[in-house]
Amino acid sequence: MAKFDILEDLKWRGAINQQTDEEGLRKYLAEHDDVALYCGTDPTGDSLHIGHLIPFMILKRFQMAGYHPVILIGGGTGAIGDPSGRKTERVLQTAAQVEHNEKCLTDQMKRLFGTENFEIVNNKAWLGKLNLIDFLRDYGKYFQVNNMLNKDVVASRLENGISFTEFTYQILQAIDFYHLNKNNGVQLEIGGSDQWGNITAGIDLIHKLEGADRPAFGLTIPLMLKADGTKFGKSAGGAVWLDPEKTSPYEFYQFWINQDDRDVVKYLKYFTFLSREEIEDLAEKTKKEPWKRAAQKKLAEEVTKFVHGEDGLKEAQMITDALFSGNIKDLSVKQIEQGLKSAPSAETDAKAKNIIDFLVDTKIEPSKRQAREDVKNGAIYVNGDREQDLEFDVDPASAFEGKYVIIRKGKRKYTLVHVK
Repeated sequence: MAKFDILEDLKWRGAINQQTDEEGLRKYLAEHDDVALYCGTDPTGDSLHIGHLIPFMILKRFQMAGYHPVILIGGGTGAIGDPSGRKTERVLQTAAQVEHNEKCLTDQMKRLFGTENFEIVNNKAWLGKLNLIDFLRDYGKYFQVNNMLNKDVVASRLENGISFTEFTYQILQAIDFYHLNKNNGVQLEIGGSDQWGNITAGIDLIHKLEGADRPAFGLTIPLMLKADGTKFGKSAGGAVWLDPEKTSPYEFYQFWINQDDRDVVKYLKYFTFLSREEIEDLAEKTKKEPWKRAAQKKLAEEVTKFVHGEDGLKEAQMITDALFSGNIKDLSVKQIEQGLKSAPSAETDAKAKNIIDFLVDTKIEPSKRQAREDVKNGAIYVNGDREQDLEFDVDPASAFEGKYVIIRKGKRKYTLVHVK
């Protein structure tokens, strides 16, 4: 049985930007079953967002194909700061912040990669043992300053200035690849397109220290842009985080289900593990029946399940279905807060109030005349129930633990009224 050609699969998915030695890597993968590869992330925050997720999806594909992924948490490099993509110096974090972020990211990665055929390392374990003399003597002499200045991430910073601290980042990342190649059997580094200079620096260091025939390869992924030319990964509310406390499973699901028809097939290739046949079938459905949004639904389902598990997906779908149908009575307070986080909001006190007065006082209706007309016409729903009685009193204590009153006007125009 022919071995699965993961590089061809990645090419079809549009997931490869640059490779240091395509034919060499292809031959090495075909001849070795124990290939290990790594991708790193610095603990600059306590959660990854979906923009960070892209290279780790590639790592996951290698894991599923039987190769051995290593994730590097940059406890050492994170204390320094990567100049990539930045115009100014990164504000250095305290040791306590870095340690907290390391733990959060480690837990996040374990959820994504499981426990089989996978390991997490922290470069603080080896970089933290280097003293200045060893750093300069054992590694610094192998790096030419003129070559370092020509790296894109450094060259782009020279006009505004770059500290020696951030300038040396590429040496530290090169040491990482060398260390993992020598001690963990890692032959391949994966990163974003902005990491090309750091990756090639690591390969050069390996070849200088271990010999030119030492297997070491690099692969970068393309910068992902949306069809409108803007950078992928942000929603109207900011970054879309993997941490459910920062971006709820419902918000996460909604981000994916609302993707443009022009982008959805590309995202299916990048962010799901669906087969080529399944994705091509969904692409055809998008062309023929775009209003059904079959591709978006499948995309949202697959990525939410990968990041938040079956339970997170079920909750996201439950909230989605409830808000779409208007049948919100069975939602919990937490689910209401997830689903209506971005909805218009108002405030009321805890006293029961006539529905007309309530609608006007909360500015859901502009006037009593309009309020009466909408109530009589059946356009107003209170906590999921249509209310056409002009004498009805809205009692804030009657639902959702007395914390909220939910008014729906028309099909899906919700207002979340907070009870003071």
